[in-house]
Amino acid sequence: MSRNYKFHNPEGLYFVSFAVVYWLDVFTRNNYKDIVLDSLKFCQTQKGMEIIAWCIMTNHVHLVFRDGKGEKPELLLGDFKRFTSKALVRAIQENPRESRREFLLNNFKKAAHGSSNVKHYQFWRHDNKPIELWSNKVINEKIVYVHNNPVEAGLVFKAEDYVYSSAIDYAGEKGLLENITKFEYYG
Repeated sequence: MSRNYKFHNPEGLYFVSFAVVYWLDVFTRNNYKDIVLDSLKFCQTQKGMEIIAWCIMTNHVHLVFRDGKGEKPELLLGDFKRFTSKALVRAIQENPRESRREFLLNNFKKAAHGSSNVKHYQFWRHDNKPIELWSNKVINEKIVYVHNNPVEAGLVFKAEDYVYSSAIDYAGEKGLLENITKFEYYG
């Protein structure tokens, strides 16, 4: 497990961002974003992850979550990242329409050689820094930040128009993930 995981409160609400190695734009293809989405769904239903806000960008993911069991959020996030890393590398390897396959795999392999805890391919960077959210104001700021990421990147004009985000849930519509625990202070 990365030395940068610092989850001090097992019952805390956390903001995390994690990026693809070298900030590679892997999530320009929906089938790769769907792997992350399916893994989030699994973590919700099978591992007790409570998701407040989320967004999948082209090369990173933002998440506001807590371990609903109040146990070890670092293990929950670590399992999620390990599983998605393997699934995404495999999807890239097996995708006959992936024109960037060799480029991506070579970069994942290069990143793994520089890592002490990855053998073949490193997909995610290890430098995510969890931030415990301690007040309504800070929680609200992070949710707004997560939802406005696609707007700031020029992908959409309104946050709720970006499909791979919980912004639509906060706009009163139904998003891609079930059971989003909406933060009532938001608005």
